[in-house]
Formats: sequence, C-alpha cells, structure tokens
Amino acid sequence: MNSRRFLSLDLNYGRRVDSEMYEFLMDSGMTREEYHFFLTYQLRQHCIMGNDYYLTNEHQIAPDGRTWTSGEIFGYAEITRQYYERYRIPIMYTETNLAQGLKGDEAVVWLHKEWVNVLRIRNSGIPIVGFTWYSLTDQIDWDTALCEENRHVNPLGLYDLDRSIRPVGNAYQQLIQRWRRVLPTQSVCLTVPVIRPSQFESAHTASQVEKARDLAQGTPTMQTIAGRAG
Repeated sequence: MNSRRFLSLDLNYGRRVDSEMYEFLMDSGMTREEYHFFLTYQLRQHCIMGNDYYLTNEHQIAPDGRTWTSGEIFGYAEITRQYYERYRIPIMYTETNLAQGLKGDEAVVWLHKEWVNVLRIRNSGIPIVGFTWYSLTDQIDWDTALCEENRHVNPLGLYDLDRSIRPVGNAYQQLIQRWRRVLPTQSVCLTVPVIRPSQFESAHTASQVEKARDLAQGTPTMQTIAGRAG
C-alpha cells in the first residue's frame, strides 16, 4: 500500500519504480513504451508538489485488507517530509479544513495546528511556498462528494453562504497579519518559480531579495526605486 501511494507521482515526476510496482504496472496493462514515456518526459523541473491533508487522510490497514481512518498519527509535517525526501521539489500545503463544530472553535484549533506544521516544515529546510484553507465559503453536499443532491451545508469555509465570516476566517486573517512581514524575508522559498542556488547571483534574485528587505522595513519597493532614481 505504501508503494502504491507514491505510484502516480513516481510516474509524473519520472522516478523509476521498484520491481514490485513495475510488475503491478505491467500486469495492469501498461506497456514498456508507456512506462519509458514517463521516464523520458520528466516534469519535475516545472512542478510544485501540492499536498492536501485532512483528519481522514491516515488509515489503518487490517491483515485482511480492510481499512479505516485512524485520525492524526503522523500528521502533515512528517508525511510531507517523506514526500519531499522522495521527490526533492518545492511543496505547497494546498488543501485542509475542519468543520465548525458545536463548540465553535474546532476549525480554529485545526487551523492553528496545521499552521504549526507549515512552520515545522519550513524550519527543517524544506521549501514550502504556500498554505490554503479550503474553501473560501461553506460547501454544499461535500460530505457525499457531490454524488447526492441533499442540499446539506457543510460548515467548512472561511465564510458561510451568507458571506458572514466564520471564526476560522478571523483566525486566518490574523495569521496573515502576524506573518506577512516575516515569511517573505525568512522563507527558504521566496518566489515562484523557486530560485535555485545556481541562480542566486542573477538580477532577478537580487530584485526579489530587495523586495523582501523593503517589505521587512515597511518601505514599498517601487517607492525605494523611485527614490534612488531621483
């Protein structure tokens, strides 16, 4: 099962699979030519790897093959580290949420915990470029993957369907306000596309560093450039 969870990304990122997965691909109808297509036309250099994480992501597997959700055991940071060590490309935390429950703060607690996971990833040196709460507004029938029309509102958004902000929306705003001046200057991944070490001396890199420095000092870059031009 662990080998299969990597299979689609192994193919898309041009990584050779192990013998067990190669036999699985051949038994499933893939040809050698199709397999080598993925190895030849590698997309890694064009990619940022998006990783979603929900409370239902991790599963326990019984000897007979039955599975069930196990809750948060490893967590986003550890699982993302495993993917990064395998593919060595920049990461983005592309999707997470938790419903606002009876206490009203369940989603806020989850947001703060997942944000700590993002900081843990960054502090370990893994280039992570962003974090997204999904979605902006509540969903309808998301609990049945839109397969049934029940008109059931899932309270997962930063705003409800009347466009009133939820507690998690306020918490998200606070995260942005607290970290917006810190992350651009301390991130290991300042821009997209990612600046590679071989490009550190380029004019583009120098421009990005100057923008980050001006942001940290509270000086708009365009104003700084105009001042120097004068």
